[in-house]
Amino acid sequence: MLELASIIIFGILAQWVAWKFKIPAILPLILIGLLVGPISTLFTEDHQKWIQPRWDGERGLFPGDSLFYFVSLAISIILFEGGLTLKQNEIKRVGPAITKLITIGSLVTFFGAGFTAHFLFGLSYEISFLFSALIIVTGPTVIGPILRNIPLRKDVSAVLKWEGILIDPIGALVAVLVFEFISVGEGTGYTKTALIEFGKILLFGTTFGFTFAHALAFTIKKQWIPHYLLNVVSLSVVLLVFVESDIFAHESGLLAVVVMGMVMGNTNLPNIKELLYFKESLSVLLISILFILLAANIEIKDMELVFNWNTAILFAIIVFIVRPIGVFLSSGGSNLKLNEKLFISWVGPRGIVAAGIASLFGTKLVQNGVAGAEYITPLVFTIVLGTVLLNATTARLFAKLLGVFLKNSNGILIVGASQFSRLIAQYLQKNDRHVVLIDSNRENVESAREMGLEAQEANIFAENLSDNIEFSDIGYLMALTGSKEVNKHAIDRFRNQLGENGAFRLITPEEMREPDYQPLEILFSKKDDYINLMEVARDYPKINEIELSSHQQFLKELEALNQVKDTIPVFVKDLDGDLKILANFKKEELKIEDGYKLVYLGKPKEYL
Repeated sequence: MLELASIIIFGILAQWVAWKFKIPAILPLILIGLLVGPISTLFTEDHQKWIQPRWDGERGLFPGDSLFYFVSLAISIILFEGGLTLKQNEIKRVGPAITKLITIGSLVTFFGAGFTAHFLFGLSYEISFLFSALIIVTGPTVIGPILRNIPLRKDVSAVLKWEGILIDPIGALVAVLVFEFISVGEGTGYTKTALIEFGKILLFGTTFGFTFAHALAFTIKKQWIPHYLLNVVSLSVVLLVFVESDIFAHESGLLAVVVMGMVMGNTNLPNIKELLYFKESLSVLLISILFILLAANIEIKDMELVFNWNTAILFAIIVFIVRPIGVFLSSGGSNLKLNEKLFISWVGPRGIVAAGIASLFGTKLVQNGVAGAEYITPLVFTIVLGTVLLNATTARLFAKLLGVFLKNSNGILIVGASQFSRLIAQYLQKNDRHVVLIDSNRENVESAREMGLEAQEANIFAENLSDNIEFSDIGYLMALTGSKEVNKHAIDRFRNQLGENGAFRLITPEEMREPDYQPLEILFSKKDDYINLMEVARDYPKINEIELSSHQQFLKELEALNQVKDTIPVFVKDLDGDLKILANFKKEELKIEDGYKLVYLGKPKEYL
């Protein structure tokens, strides 16, 4: 009982430490696991681990193979949650660079790391390529905390983010297939039996995942499942799919849950957000428990196996040669600059899937007497721990040295994706500004995306909103909703995090009736609240520009526009094309030169 409670307590403590110091949670989790596991044997009188995951005849938490069953089920839930986040439109958006990175880059890692491990450690090709398959993946749970602490250009953060999300199931699938070749080949190589099992994995994995995903989606849409049971029923179906697929084709369950998650994530389900939040919370708990258990399960003799110069050479080749080659081959012909390619090459931490599946497969192969299998778990854990530690401590400094660190955060977050907000965002985007819209209304978000805008369905009151790496270059905040509570909350809560260069909101009807009221954060003018903006956007959905020659003309044109009912001044564009937001307190402070433009929404100039 004490050991079980300790694992949960230590796991949540590690998650808190990771949040506090903005590091990937996997780093403190593995360190705690090693401390209470193999390292503790150096200090205890009887040389016993403080936490013994497997029953050793005297003590332990999991008898027999039950630890592997728990690990398998936990990984299936984690992979299903990862599959839910894969959206077809987002895959298309990130372009050919990410597609090449998860294909060409994966092949480079697979063969480069595999041959290196073979020649350095004398491992068989089967074991060497199982190792290389396991380290293909870079998970979002390790990439996210690193990127959230570094403001980067949108293209760079997008490539790293989506590589981490998309490559998880790919790496897991490749590892499963290599493991199956080793298991059924029984040391005889790639036999006919292995090829048949390979086909069975693909057939049953995709069939079960696809079929059950549509079946569960159908029952959700028909409301055959009560709302309070939705999450637990979905969880039970995921476990059912994993187990049933594994019965028909050994080790096909992981593929089945990834396919199931991908299909459901791209199905228009009314409760998909709630399901995703539930799975995220469950994944955090499972990851916390899983990694302490897996790290604690390692033996001192396993650590001694890889405590040599060959491991250091292997790590250096993977990080400094294999990863850069994969990135540069994948990004050829893209719009990424040399310094951006170098930074992407540097940031490649391995994550949850690599360590979890390595422990599972490595231990199974050791039990089956496969030569060299004892190297799998410690080698993968070394790569995971080393890359996470390296990137978490040096990524920010390396970004500054390479010049990819954004000194000025010029991105704009718009709270509210109404028609008016979409017009403003579209104009900003056309003028080379990174704009993100958030709204809790799904229809508004979909309308924004149809216009080619970056929009997210999100709640401004959500605790983890500012953790989104899409906001890493955000420096301006514009609250444009019809709710004064939402607008004021957005300003009060996120002014320092997302509005460091300026945080603005719309005036309320009550404030409009107070002629002497001069709030500093009011946007555009004191006569235009949400209702006025929406009416103008409905009647005249067009952004117009007026050429300026002097500051006096600017004030004159501004006054004239404010006298017209259906016009709303919004920006001033300078000679370089940069836009300055018109706020209530800055209009007189702006220095206008010949060639500047006054930007407004409403009637075209000829109709004024």
